[in-house]
Amino acid sequence: MYITIFYIVSAIWILSEIFLNRFLRSGKSDKKGADKNSELFIWLVIGVSAYTGVYLSHVYDVPIYSNGMFAFIGIALILIGIGFRFWAIKQLGRFFTVDVTIRQDHQLMQSGFYQYLRHPSYAASLLSFFGFGFSLNSWLSLAIVFIPVLFSFIHRMNVEEKVLKDQFGEKYIDYMSKTKRIVPFIY
Repeated sequence: MYITIFYIVSAIWILSEIFLNRFLRSGKSDKKGADKNSELFIWLVIGVSAYTGVYLSHVYDVPIYSNGMFAFIGIALILIGIGFRFWAIKQLGRFFTVDVTIRQDHQLMQSGFYQYLRHPSYAASLLSFFGFGFSLNSWLSLAIVFIPVLFSFIHRMNVEEKVLKDQFGEKYIDYMSKTKRIVPFIY
């Protein structure tokens, strides 16, 4: 039963990301070239990390937990991450794109999740990746899935924050001083 639920949740997660990638891209009137291939880099890291993590979970036995019911915690984290990601995207509205860009009449969002975190969508995605790694029940797989994806997202945040500083100047720098990137009160 667990494996069926795991596959269904994983399929929902993958399909939701394909949906975002297909329908929420920058348009013709948006500033181009700001992404610096960070989207491609993230997808490559995700593909390699997820495949390697799943493979290693079958090859090496370094369990996180002994009770299989704990695997459902990982599935719950994936679902919570998906939900929070879509909620953050909804709050950003028409200014959200999967590639880094500035839209016409772009506004700096500072309410909702964005009053606490500069990148709540990335934080939510990382929660899903942590849940995915956790559900594989392997410390090695958790590290292989989560750490490279975390660093690829940090790279993406650096790219995005440079674009936002260029666009909003002191207003964005002030916003940065009042918020954390992806973990409230910590980072």
